[in-house]
Amino acid sequence: MSPMTGRRIAVLVADDSALYRQMLLNVLSHVPGVDVVGVAHDGLDAVAQAESLRPDVVTLDVSMPRLDGLGALRELRRRGSRAKVIMVSSLTSEGSPATVEALMEGAFDFVTKPAGLETHQVRAHIHAALLEKIAAIVDARTVAAAAAMPPAMEHATRDAAAGSPRAVAAREGRFDVVAIGTSTGGPQALTSLLPALPADLPSPVIVVQHMPAGFTAQLATRLDELSRLRVVEAADGMPVAPGTVYIAPGGAHMRIDRAPGGGFRCVVHDGPHRLGCRPSFDTLLESLAPILGAKTLAVVLTGIGRDGVEGCTAIRREGGYVVAQAAEGCAVYGMPKAVAEEGLADSVLPLDDIAAAIARVVGRRLRP
Repeated sequence: MSPMTGRRIAVLVADDSALYRQMLLNVLSHVPGVDVVGVAHDGLDAVAQAESLRPDVVTLDVSMPRLDGLGALRELRRRGSRAKVIMVSSLTSEGSPATVEALMEGAFDFVTKPAGLETHQVRAHIHAALLEKIAAIVDARTVAAAAAMPPAMEHATRDAAAGSPRAVAAREGRFDVVAIGTSTGGPQALTSLLPALPADLPSPVIVVQHMPAGFTAQLATRLDELSRLRVVEAADGMPVAPGTVYIAPGGAHMRIDRAPGGGFRCVVHDGPHRLGCRPSFDTLLESLAPILGAKTLAVVLTGIGRDGVEGCTAIRREGGYVVAQAAEGCAVYGMPKAVAEEGLADSVLPLDDIAAAIARVVGRRLRP
């Protein structure tokens, strides 16, 4: 069963395009451990088949007749379906709002239909993306199964020793910037975390959410509507101010530099992917380490991979503090797990406790 372990993954495909239905079927037939159990032509058909077939995974085209992908996701959840939903989205202004909304409402992840490529290139792109997503679903299921078993030893929240300098610093609230990194499951986690932060939070919050270009602007707009803090998609040269959340633009790296006239600014730039990611949380944290390292609170949320390990190493080296999300509640326990296993997490907390922890330890305004 190759990288997949345990029972096979049952997948229901929903797309109104005959071309993409066939392409998805062809791709999934080459993904180890996967069985396609149904094919739907629109959202209503997908909901009906999901109720009878009970698949592990449903791929939903964002734009479909009768009932679109977002509507189908909502109806699946209303009916109690526990299937992991992967949205299939076009890279267009029409596709991004519904895709982002679906992610914020609990879709597991999404893949894009790239434009302007040959058919074999599109197939290769979708194959690589689906293989990664389904492997992450298997990992998430493994974590959930392990969590349901009686533990061999008590799992306790890690925190610095109560009397250590790091713990004292945390209680004194000396952190001037909050940096958050996340990937799969991140939009839903951010929907829970950011609106819970107080309106008078006296620090900037910098967010790296793994997304391609064209989606983070919509994410920032929706989170701004929900949050008491101002939420914006960052732009090159944008000043960094307290009380604002800056989301790194999709498809580009972002670092924080000192501004020529004082203070700090966002620097958005191209560059090779790091660990397959652009934007990269490592890149952001490594920019913060030399200028605000000891004043940086790094928060690692749900996501695939190890992005954040090198950056958290740099932050810890400078005396900063690292919080990792606990396994329970993660869509994918990858990024926070990697940080925790490397011994970089000062605290491991459930998502619902992280906003209060941020508010508690951030106590001074940003200083040049």
